[in-house]
Amino acid sequence: MKPVDEYFLNQKEPFQSIMLYVRSVIVSTLPDVVEKYNYGIPFYHYNGKPFIYLNILKRTNFVDVAFVRGVILKKQFPQLRDYNNRKNVRSLQYTNLDAINEQELSEIIKAAAKLMDTNRKA
Repeated sequence: MKPVDEYFLNQKEPFQSIMLYVRSVIVSTLPDVVEKYNYGIPFYHYNGKPFIYLNILKRTNFVDVAFVRGVILKKQFPQLRDYNNRKNVRSLQYTNLDAINEQELSEIIKAAAKLMDTNRKA
């Protein structure tokens, strides 16, 4: 079993269901994304660079879907949050499956990937 799969299966509910669902949205939105296990959490790499990671922060009750360059996306997607004054990372935070808007999540993933494409060419 891959470390990422093991990580997901070791999560308590509702975190496990949320993470597996978000994973499916990421992979279906960007089939070329590469899933890796870095720093003890799942990371999604696009064009060889990390751009999304999933985490459950200590003393919180949500899954943090974090966009590595999210600060640049904040104006276009004001629903992205700055948790704990992170410099570049902005995230969506989900406490249950019903809170996930798949279309919105997919749009933000596409915008983050486009940002990675743009930065790669610059």
